Amino acid sequence: MRIIAGSARGRRLQTFEVKGVRPTSDRAREALFSMLQSRCGGFAGLRVLDLFAGTGALGLEALSRGAAEAWLVEQDPRAAALIQANIDHCGFDANCRLRRGDVRRALTDGSLRGPFDLIFLDPPYGQGLVPFCLDILATGGLLTEHGMVCAESSSMDEVPDRLGSLVRLTKRRYGAATIHLFSRSAADEVNLP
Repeated sequence: MRIIAGSARGRRLQTFEVKGVRPTSDRAREALFSMLQSRCGGFAGLRVLDLFAGTGALGLEALSRGAAEAWLVEQDPRAAALIQANIDHCGFDANCRLRRGDVRRALTDGSLRGPFDLIFLDPPYGQGLVPFCLDILATGGLLTEHGMVCAESSSMDEVPDRLGSLVRLTKRRYGAATIHLFSRSAADEVNLP
């Protein structure tokens, strides 16, 4: 696994086998960031939140492409240590925050300093966490008015087209994974600051 583009392009990220941690493949990550680039027009200045961060690849990729700040949330202590090593390796210590702990608690306890322009949501499959977290994000004040949520689920999991104020803009299947893009706007174009 590596950073695909930007200031840290080509840097290899550490990864390991941990039950429940399945990093988004380079192919799916490249497709996701291509979709985001075309919809957002770039990442410069964005505030990013990476929930169930795993290796930190999504948040770190956004930083490499110019995001101003990223918050990464991960509960597993081994994965959190790995994320910190990847943050250090990429040189993003100054604009990256790692919060160790349960994502569900982090979404409701006020410890995340939102709002965020772009939120990545990549929870363990088969536990109903995508709809649960999207429901909180729709009402919790963590997403900017024109922000976007990128959620990854198992291709077998049901994810509604609408959850509260969030409307699915598109979904793409990549093998066993499906990537969903949600926004408060039902418009096809989303303009982030």
